[in-house]
Amino acid sequence: MTSRILILVLGWTAICPWASEVGATEGNRFRGNDGNGRVEGASHPATWSAEDNVGWSLEIAGGGWSSPIVSKGRAYLTTAIGKDGAKPKNFQDGVRGMSRQGSPTEPVRFEVWCIDLSEGTVQWKSKVSETVPKHSIHPSNTYATESPAFDGDQVYVFFGSIGVVACLDESGNEVWRKDIGVYPMNANFGTGSSPVIFQGLLFVQSDNNESSFLLALDKKSGKEIWRKKRPTGSSWSTPILWKSSQGDQLVACGPGSATSYDPSTGKILWNLTEIEGSFTASPIYDRDRVYFGNSGPGSRGPLIAVKAEASGEILLTEEPDAVAWVRARSGPGMASPVLDSGFLYVMGSGGILDCYKAETGDRVYRERISGMGSVVSSLWASGGKVFILDESGQAVVVKRGADFELISRNEISDLFWSTPSVAGKDLLLRGANKIYCVRSKAKEL
Repeated sequence: MTSRILILVLGWTAICPWASEVGATEGNRFRGNDGNGRVEGASHPATWSAEDNVGWSLEIAGGGWSSPIVSKGRAYLTTAIGKDGAKPKNFQDGVRGMSRQGSPTEPVRFEVWCIDLSEGTVQWKSKVSETVPKHSIHPSNTYATESPAFDGDQVYVFFGSIGVVACLDESGNEVWRKDIGVYPMNANFGTGSSPVIFQGLLFVQSDNNESSFLLALDKKSGKEIWRKKRPTGSSWSTPILWKSSQGDQLVACGPGSATSYDPSTGKILWNLTEIEGSFTASPIYDRDRVYFGNSGPGSRGPLIAVKAEASGEILLTEEPDAVAWVRARSGPGMASPVLDSGFLYVMGSGGILDCYKAETGDRVYRERISGMGSVVSSLWASGGKVFILDESGQAVVVKRGADFELISRNEISDLFWSTPSVAGKDLLLRGANKIYCVRSKAKEL
């Protein structure tokens, strides 16, 4: 397998100001209520360790890189439990284990967990399926990489590895399920695009090597409302609901392209093509522009900003007016970027953090953060700070603004690829072994 394909897969969407149907300081989907990874009004700590500011931790059976989704004092997450209890591996060990991957032969139990946020106790576990997956996955991925979505009453999960979308009520009872098919991914790396809720619809993106599509389901019944065929090829990016100055747009990045859809009908509003490579990082936005990009090892792809007024077929190579700006060799690596107060923060390889002016694309600074390992978890912003978590559990906190200032370094020993979730004064970090609740003035449980 090429290293370029590998790194594209490793930036799951496994691996979303936050406000919608639930609280403004909670997150009802991957990267929060609006998918941008920025939260207003939250006050979780900027310093922590295994001994300091951890309110509770809870061991999670099986493997899963889905982010914990938080609402109304609860956290929801998915996990896939194999007979051998195997956990995902880190980047380097995963690369070494690729050649030893065989086809699955044992059943895997696919579960949804509901956890009390105050005490870290399990409220319920619900089995969605128990079956032998059709395809193997990369040793660093999991069969539960897609994050759930929550609308205040029901939780929605997508297990791409078995092609099942399911809706559960707040007690864990199944409301409906839909089989959307299982498809091969590049080199059997596995899936990772998370579902999105908007105005009664549940959107599911499936970019694969056989039959790619974007699907809109009625969230109450699971009935298919519309389906759009997409270019064939694997990608792992989660779509975003862009509340632009020109109206609502559903933007999905995939192999060689980025496409905007009318979320109600699936009509294509604009389609930008001739983008090199595929996508793992998810797009982000403000009212006037949507931002996205991709990269591979040693050959970073572009970072692109598209205007809200864009329409029709757009060729990137023709320098179209619809594109606000393009920065060559500046796209995000494994982690989705974050936008805060007009500054765009992009994490590349080798611990390099780039900060750009969102309006112009001008680079404000480039800093190498010493000691940072591989970063797969998406960046998040809260309380005037930008947070970056590497796979070893080291988290750095950077002051928001045009001048680079490192505020703190924190560490919890585990393997972290899941994107953290913010719940007001609490921060949820999901490791390969446990989920940790970071909160100030932690008490013994």
